[in-house]
Formats: sequence, structure tokens, C-alpha cells
Amino acid sequence: MQSDKRFRTAVRKITPRLKFSGTEPSWNYEAGRVHPGVLLILSLIGLWLAYQTFQPGLYDPDAIPRPVTARGDLAEDEKNTIELFRSASPSVVYITSIAVRRNLFNLNVYEIPQGTGSGFVWDKQGRVVTNYHVISDASRIEVTLADRTTWKGVLVGAAPDQDIAVLQISAPASKLHPILIGDSDDLLVGQKVFAIGNPFGLDQTLTTGVVSALNREITSVTGRTIHGVIQTDAAINPGNSGGPLLDSAGRLIGVNTAIYSPSGGSAGVGFAVPVSEVNGVVPQIIRTGKVIRPGLGVSLANKQLARELNVEGVLVINVQPGSAAEKAGLQGTREVAGGIVLGDVIIAVNEKEVGDYNELRDELELHEVGDTITLTIERSGETMRVDIILEAVN
Repeated sequence: MQSDKRFRTAVRKITPRLKFSGTEPSWNYEAGRVHPGVLLILSLIGLWLAYQTFQPGLYDPDAIPRPVTARGDLAEDEKNTIELFRSASPSVVYITSIAVRRNLFNLNVYEIPQGTGSGFVWDKQGRVVTNYHVISDASRIEVTLADRTTWKGVLVGAAPDQDIAVLQISAPASKLHPILIGDSDDLLVGQKVFAIGNPFGLDQTLTTGVVSALNREITSVTGRTIHGVIQTDAAINPGNSGGPLLDSAGRLIGVNTAIYSPSGGSAGVGFAVPVSEVNGVVPQIIRTGKVIRPGLGVSLANKQLARELNVEGVLVINVQPGSAAEKAGLQGTREVAGGIVLGDVIIAVNEKEVGDYNELRDELELHEVGDTITLTIERSGETMRVDIILEAVN
């Protein structure tokens, strides 16, 4: 009733020509005198009044939180993942690479963070393993443990060809939780894997996935090929480099190293250096500060130089005095009157053809220091075989 009175009052204000007779409204107006716009306005007013009358209330003063639905127990795989993270995350560290810069105006020296990465505790003596490329250009290194204490990192040594570095921190043994070591030789495609790291500076982040493929090859920062690499679809974001790749038992099976992403983003294929490689390299670094490899005692031409000289094989540039190569009679490249005489070109190791330095190094690493191998070389257009005892080289 009240709504009807409001409607009549509004109508009278807008169009005084409309008259109401009796108890029911009747529309008496002269033809052609009422503008169509007026009728439209009246219709809108009527709809607005009806909406105001019949719309539901927007607020309820008696509103309370809804009751929580009981979830039930967690699934077994969820429990396993939670327990894995709880047990393994104390072993994972956050690494900050700090560079020194000089102000161009006042020549003052100052430090700036130039990159971040991950790593993991190797032993109770304070050794930490990470990727070499995470700390390669650092003037100073900071290592933050899972308890958020930060320690100065000192470089013990590195294996750039495998993208592995070992740091030393002075944290007490009570703060150090060495990671469990697994085996990468018996991995299967489809096996669950877990990556813990510090992507984008967000510490202690867990990502999950599976082993997508095995025995991949990637190129290290030195240009050497890393063999036997594990491919995974677990997210390896910027900042995850150097962190551990774990199996479902929480054991280290690889060191997260790289991601291949056509878009340049984080969605792509992740790669990890297998633990079998890491577990062979790290003890060598701890013992001597470097990696000892079987070698010949020669300097070799890179691919570009060999290509420019139209050489197929591995060209010997220089033979180190007193080396195994000198004892075996290998000859390096030398200058003579009027030009350069190319040295020996290595084309095979134990009858296995080698086309460049990478392939030669891969064949040599199948042997130990002190082993005798047979090189097939070309010298002045002739092919010959030379026996040589491998020696230790850096």
C-alpha cells in the first residue's frame, strides 16, 4: 500500500496531465501530448520501486562462520611426502653469491648480491655442495642453514666440468644435518622424485615430479659434456640450482643444475647431475681441492681452431716437458722457417674414434691413472699407433 502511494506521488510530480478517478487509476490525456520519453521514465520508476519493495536483504546481523567439514586422515602418499620434507629440508641450504663493485663517482667499494642458489650439507665437518655456476663469479659467499643462521662460505674446490663446487662453513656440528646419499644407477623412468630448494629466494620450497628420462647430456659452464644426466618434470626454478633431487626414500640421487625452457620461463624440463658423479667428485675435492683425472700431459686445440685448420680429430698444440706424452714421443705444433708444422692429430683411443676434445676426454675417463692406452694418430699424412701410460692431470 505504501509503495502504491509513492508511485502515485512520483507520477503526479512528473506528469501533471495524468489524472486518477475513483479508486483505480485511469489514464486520461490528450492524444499526442505525452512524450514517449515520459512513458519510459515512468516505467523505469515503477521497476525501481518494485525492486526496492521485493529485493532480499543484503545483510544478515545473525551471520556466523559455517561449520568445518571433517577431512579424515591424510592419504598415504601425502604422509610420505610430508615426512620426506620434514626429514630432508634441514639438510638444504640457501646460498647467496655476493660481488664487489666500485662506485664510479667516489670510488668507494661496496658489495651487492649478484645471485642466489641452493645447496646441501655434505658432512658434519661443515662441507656444503652446490653448483659451480652458482658461486663461480662470487667475491664472497653466504650460506644460510635451515634454522636461518647465516655463515661465511669458503671455497674448498670445484669441478667446473661437472658443475660441482664444495664450500666450507664454520657452523657447529649440532646445526649440520648431512643429506642421505642414494644411487642414481638403478633409477627408472616414472619413479617419483622431489626437489627442495630456494626458487626466487623463497626458502625451503618443495616440488614434486617423476624421472622423465635418463642418460641425457647437457653442457657444463666449461663447454664439457656432462653424461648420464637425470631429466625430471619436477619444477627447477631459478634459485633451485645446486639443490638436491631426492627419491621417495629421501636420498640424494642428483644435484639440480639446469632447466630447458623454450619460453624462457620456469615451465620446462629440469636436469640434475647424477649422484654417482657427485659422489666420485666431491671426495676428491675434499682431499686435494681439485679433481684429478687421467690425462696425457698435452695441450689440445679447441673445435674452432681445428675447424679453421681443416683438421679432423684432436690436434696436439703443445707437449708438456717430462709428461707421459713426451715419453711416448707425441709431437706438438711448432713453428719452422716459413710457417707452422701441425702437431700429431689424435683420431682414436683403443680403436675408438674421437672427433674432438670432449670425445677424447670421455674415453680417457673410462680409465684410471697408470693405465696404458693405445692412441691412433696422424703425423705428416701417416697413420701410426702409440702406447701411452695415463698420468694424473687437473
